[in-house]
Amino acid sequence: MQDVQDELEAPRQIANRGTAAACKAAAHPGHAPARPRRIGLLVNPIAGMGGRVGLKGTDGAQVLQEARRRGAQPIAGTRTLLALQRLAATSRPFSLVTAAGALGEQAVQAAGLRARVVYRPTPGASGPVTTQEAVRAFMRASVDLVLFAGGDGTARDVMGAVDPQVPILGVPTGVKMYSAVFGTSPANAGLLAARFVDAHPTVCLRDAEVMDADEAAIREDRISVQLFGYATSLYARALAQNAKSGTRDAADVALQAACHQMARSLRPGALYLFGPGTTTRRVLAALGLPATLLGVDAVLDGALVGKDLHEDALLALMQGRETHLVLGVLGGHGTLLGRGNQQLSPQVLRQVARDHIHVLGSVEKLATLNGASLHVDTGDAELDACLLGYLPVRTGADRSVLLRVR
Repeated sequence: MQDVQDELEAPRQIANRGTAAACKAAAHPGHAPARPRRIGLLVNPIAGMGGRVGLKGTDGAQVLQEARRRGAQPIAGTRTLLALQRLAATSRPFSLVTAAGALGEQAVQAAGLRARVVYRPTPGASGPVTTQEAVRAFMRASVDLVLFAGGDGTARDVMGAVDPQVPILGVPTGVKMYSAVFGTSPANAGLLAARFVDAHPTVCLRDAEVMDADEAAIREDRISVQLFGYATSLYARALAQNAKSGTRDAADVALQAACHQMARSLRPGALYLFGPGTTTRRVLAALGLPATLLGVDAVLDGALVGKDLHEDALLALMQGRETHLVLGVLGGHGTLLGRGNQQLSPQVLRQVARDHIHVLGSVEKLATLNGASLHVDTGDAELDACLLGYLPVRTGADRSVLLRVR
């Protein structure tokens, strides 16, 4: 086994706009601002509700209604609180403005902070309209940063209303987060915002990709991800994620060999859960089985015993069985858990031994990782801590590298 951690962490010259190399030197916040930083906080209260119940998003009233019917609970407020707790640890004063109620005011109160409410939604306003009206109110309040909690859809809406010179930063609370404007976790988003307030020299501004996937296509098992533009955002190594990247043909043969070897190694009598993505789909194809491209499937003794499973169905299948988990690496920001696979909830993951987690990825994709490490963001801090350390990532037949899980 080859340990390439140091090699992957070595400085690299990266050309595309959404990387650290594109940080705007003129905007480096290394000097104290003339006045305390003012931050606008916005929460999308329904973001992420479709994740654990297998809906792959929460766009649209009908999808939200179905998520609630399946027992989905709001998570955005709790994850925003984690960010605000880290933000509150700044060494310099700052001020907050926010939107009323669940759009931000409640999270501020839960964190024991104070904020001026500058936006109250008009009756009947919801979704993108509410988001953009709130951001415009933040612009009138002359904020220095828009801190929002949501997913890619929220990022698009924020980008559509923000002054291009004002940076935005996302607290990841959605289901699909391909964009480069998010912190690697809620706590890291808060820490990044705190460093911005402190004018910390590790923080700079960059043009970051705002991307979004078509949820209707996802539910039809098709990937349709589009670049919608670039937004000014904060960057610090290991705190901000990069945009999703893919694998080129040159790395494809080795990855294919790794997937075939994985297929041959499945233990009789053990349940295997396959996470979303094209990499895990290759393993199922090698077994001669159909796969859900963006769902979680289950295999037992060479047979498909569950397709596109949500949290409750997974827990039922796992009962009394040795369970393994097969995952691909989300290229660009290297998230293993917490982006697009929230069906694999903390309750599910606690029943999978750490050495029963199998990860596959191409060397080329691993080289694009933000900070040359893998990330977990399950929503359970204790579980995340248990997953820290090094994990082997299969990159070819009889080849793997060790990467650190942060």
